[in-house]
Amino acid sequence: MANEQLKQLYDVLDDTTALLHKTLGSTYLDAAIESGENLMAHTVHQEDGLPSQATVDKLTEQYATIDLSDYSAEELRQALQLVLVKAVQTDGIEPNKQVTPDAMASLATFVATTFHANMPETMTVADPTVGSGNLLYAVMNQLHAAKNVTVKGVGIDNDDTLLAFADMSAGLQHLDVQLFHQDALADLPVTNADLVIADLPVGYYPLDERAKTFETAAESGHSYAHHLLIEQSLKMLKPGSFGFFYVPANVFKSKEAAGLTAWMTKAAHFQGLLNLPESLFADPAAQKSLLILQKPGEHTKQASQVLLGTFPDLSDRKAFTEFIASVQAWAKANLA
Repeated sequence: MANEQLKQLYDVLDDTTALLHKTLGSTYLDAAIESGENLMAHTVHQEDGLPSQATVDKLTEQYATIDLSDYSAEELRQALQLVLVKAVQTDGIEPNKQVTPDAMASLATFVATTFHANMPETMTVADPTVGSGNLLYAVMNQLHAAKNVTVKGVGIDNDDTLLAFADMSAGLQHLDVQLFHQDALADLPVTNADLVIADLPVGYYPLDERAKTFETAAESGHSYAHHLLIEQSLKMLKPGSFGFFYVPANVFKSKEAAGLTAWMTKAAHFQGLLNLPESLFADPAAQKSLLILQKPGEHTKQASQVLLGTFPDLSDRKAFTEFIASVQAWAKANLA
């Protein structure tokens, strides 16, 4: 871990979560939520005599070693992320709900700051599949650090437990975030975002009648959720703003891709598709790409040459520096 202070924070969160998990018989994720809320409230929540007073005393002693004012929002997020990874492993949480790696947040932030040469003083970033909030909050923190802008967040998810973790995490980080417990393909709570970022779940959407209201719906059978979410996300954006979507690397090779491509051609500017390094994925079949779409606006245009390429391995500094320079040159030449 980066430093001893951060390690101390993680150790306290990890130890107290493990103790609550054992004492309450809850899932590890629920215990992590409760531990974070205890730390934020400076008190240990008891209900029906649980946890026991002896456990409360032990937890209180551990929380007392942490002064939250010593930590930045990003440090708090990093510690919570490690607890979340352990919760995923302990509880056997399904792949579509696992943690987006920090590297993916950093790559998205780099592209966002490159494409948004002049960011507004206050901007809204939305994630329609926010889950635990890790990707959204990393991007918010990094955008603030890079551009010194005020960043507000909007997150949507249908998993109430992950949203509870996201709510606790936002509270500890003092982030300005609105979270909505709903189907992201239902009526949208936001239509004026400056940026949409999403690590899209892959699979079929079960509500065929609702899917039929989307142009990217399959002609027959279930539709791909990630196709529908891309279309829905564009409705969340202000004209001229960007959507960054982590999608399967073979997104345009499936038999259903024709509908997605036809919709994109008329509804969006398809500005880029950047493959992520294979080294980020244990299984090559799970490799993802960053799809970059822009909502048409008064001063926007479709780039004559779409930005295509593959991010080099992050450990290859020379190749990565050259790649960053090429992306910056592309943005300067192709974006209004």
